[in-house]
Amino acid sequence: MSELNSDIIRVNDLSLTVLLSTGARWPPKTVSKPTSQPLLISLAIPHDVRGTAETDDLSQSINYSTLASTLRTSLSPPSLSNLQPVFPSLEAITTRAFDLLLNPSSSSSPSLSGAWLKVAQVKPPLHCKAAGIESHATTGKETGWHAHKVRHFIENLECNTIIGVNPAERLERQRVQINISIVYEGGFNLEQDSVDFRAITRGLYDSVEKTGYLTLEALVSFIALETLRELYKERKNSTPKVIVKAAKPYALVFAGSSEVEICRTFEDYRGELEFPSSIVQYSSGESESHTAIIALGSNIGDSFQNIEQALRLLEQPQQVTEEGASFRRDAFLDIMNTSFLYESAPMYVTNQPPFINCACLVETNIEPLVLLSVVKKIEEIVGRVPSIRNGPRAIDLDIILYDNLVIDTRPTDTRKDLENLKGELVVPHPRMTEREFVLRPIFDMIPDYIHPVYHKTINTLLQELLFVLEDAPMKRVIPFPRLPISPQDTLPPPTLTHWTYPIPGVRYAPGAMKTHLMAILNTTPDSFSDGSEHNTMPAALKYVQDAISGGADIIDVGGYSTRPGAAFVSEDEEIRRVAPIIAAAREMDRCSQTPFSVDTFRPEVARAAILAGANCINDVYAFTGPESYPDSVETNGCMTEMKKTAREYAVPVILMHSRGDAGKNKDYDSFKYARDPAVVEGIRIELGKKVDAIVKGKGGARRWMVIVDPGVGFSKSVEDNLATLRNAAAVIADVQVGSGGDRRRNPLAGFPQLIGSSRKSFLGQILSAKHGKPCGPHDRLWATGATVSCAVQQGATIRFGGEETHPIYL
Repeated sequence: MSELNSDIIRVNDLSLTVLLSTGARWPPKTVSKPTSQPLLISLAIPHDVRGTAETDDLSQSINYSTLASTLRTSLSPPSLSNLQPVFPSLEAITTRAFDLLLNPSSSSSPSLSGAWLKVAQVKPPLHCKAAGIESHATTGKETGWHAHKVRHFIENLECNTIIGVNPAERLERQRVQINISIVYEGGFNLEQDSVDFRAITRGLYDSVEKTGYLTLEALVSFIALETLRELYKERKNSTPKVIVKAAKPYALVFAGSSEVEICRTFEDYRGELEFPSSIVQYSSGESESHTAIIALGSNIGDSFQNIEQALRLLEQPQQVTEEGASFRRDAFLDIMNTSFLYESAPMYVTNQPPFINCACLVETNIEPLVLLSVVKKIEEIVGRVPSIRNGPRAIDLDIILYDNLVIDTRPTDTRKDLENLKGELVVPHPRMTEREFVLRPIFDMIPDYIHPVYHKTINTLLQELLFVLEDAPMKRVIPFPRLPISPQDTLPPPTLTHWTYPIPGVRYAPGAMKTHLMAILNTTPDSFSDGSEHNTMPAALKYVQDAISGGADIIDVGGYSTRPGAAFVSEDEEIRRVAPIIAAAREMDRCSQTPFSVDTFRPEVARAAILAGANCINDVYAFTGPESYPDSVETNGCMTEMKKTAREYAVPVILMHSRGDAGKNKDYDSFKYARDPAVVEGIRIELGKKVDAIVKGKGGARRWMVIVDPGVGFSKSVEDNLATLRNAAAVIADVQVGSGGDRRRNPLAGFPQLIGSSRKSFLGQILSAKHGKPCGPHDRLWATGATVSCAVQQGATIRFGGEETHPIYL
């Protein structure tokens, strides 16, 4: 009432019975048939009462009895009267009341400058105590009255739902009391617009009871979104403000309730306001593209090879389908994103091997039922044979999501349980919310996607599941292919070995995870640390055997020094330096199970090394070439060719942060806005941009094949190198990066990380400053041990096997 004068005359809770066409507690049998509805009307009139107070003369004041009588007579005449009006909505009643109060037809009626009015329906639609409108209007000399502010309200909507973090609260529904205000500061015309209280209350009652949030904060946000969605359908161009309060009356023993209140607008839910579709039959135009999530799993045979084969077949839908099948000629399916790869314990039937699980996001113009036939055909091709339900299988593909559609092809009378899904399509997948091995991979790609049935984000669904889950924790996996393979092979390469590594934030038993060690074999005459030591075949092979005996898990072979000022090496010369050594090592029994990586930024060198037997690409420029800084992600087709090679041979890729020449471009001042050190933010933004370009989009590398390297010693000052080591975990933390309107999730979140700090020049600078004499590479071993210890302090378990090894923090 701050808009009104300090003196106010009120009439509170004036009881009326009106004929109302909408909003009855029970819908009338005949649509729009008016029914008698009890209302309470309260009004407040600004009026200076000092004259009346001094004279005690009512003629100088406003007769509130006259106001009440005017409203009752006009809005609710005697039932025997033939003039009883019918009102289509509460807005129409409010409009009529303001006409009576502010545009009086009788000269004897009081002249009012404004009024506040509340119209409350005391027998509103089911489940709430009251619903109504509050508004404030003033009069103009020529324009009549004008409503400045309109508030619709729903009071004490009661729902029973699962809400709370305590274990007991997850077992039984409890009552939640909801109060909602919809405020229009302008843009709401009482004479033309209306709010459908029944649609809002019925929709909320149904949807809130299906939720299971841990916090009131999440619940009120969901209620605000659902309310704004209903308003958005009718008034997209308006600017309502929705205030939601939700209370738990049974939460606290010595308090009436606990409660959370929020205020939200359309701007808070941009991109989320359209209601999810609930179509069962689906058809699309010739040019439409749709997004789907497909989950993959395997626990028989070479699971990694099976999954890669299935993914490749997905992108060839026309070759997969049988001749004569109903299939559009322009059908396409492109894999646009992939998750991390997971090892999970079997569910339901537990006496079987662990599963390997992942998911992919695809764009396609294939209709849902046809897509179902495609994935089933792929299961046949890869080798799935009939098995018990939830039993072992070579490959399993499930359509989890398709756009925002809700699809169930089963007859309506057979949808009571999930025992009859064979041959049918139910989307979203009905068991996705109880399966971590489904939710985690989807979270990797689209954590903020809102489930079209539960109206919760994938992140929320995952956190709710983890809260009650008691299964053994899942692990992430990196597979290494067995190479080389015969040119005649049509299948993806078989698997040489695989590494498991922890999911960030998940606790594992002591010793359950291993930090892997990379041994560095430089076949160059001018390497900064060991030039000319291993550039002959006998010396190189001896080094490989010694490194493996010393505990190395992978051997990195490089033929082109990355030190500042290193001599140019031709592509042919680089191939000559690395490929023969890899091929010879592959012939040694001692090396048969050890992965080899090739340290190169050239696609042809990478391909030649892989054909010789390398299993991984290690690129200090992250597929962008040495001249890419600062502007271009794609340089001379380098990224396209590197991605093509990585996809063709299914090899992991190590992508390092750098800015061209290792000794230049060390300024990170533009990232000082971040809470973490500026260099850490710079790595997340700059390397993250490249990783996104490599993983996402058509032809992208599999997410589970990417290892990131923060580039210790490259394009960083001594202080920045130390900050990177101290904050290595922050590089891949699941945090927001960027500033202002460009805030987004860290694109490096969750990736395994390689730290290459061994004998780098910045360690020599630190030691030289301490001792006043130059410290060469062989004088930096203990300093290297200190950098490893720094990583240990952040939770990594390090094994140090040999003079030239880099720990990979997985």
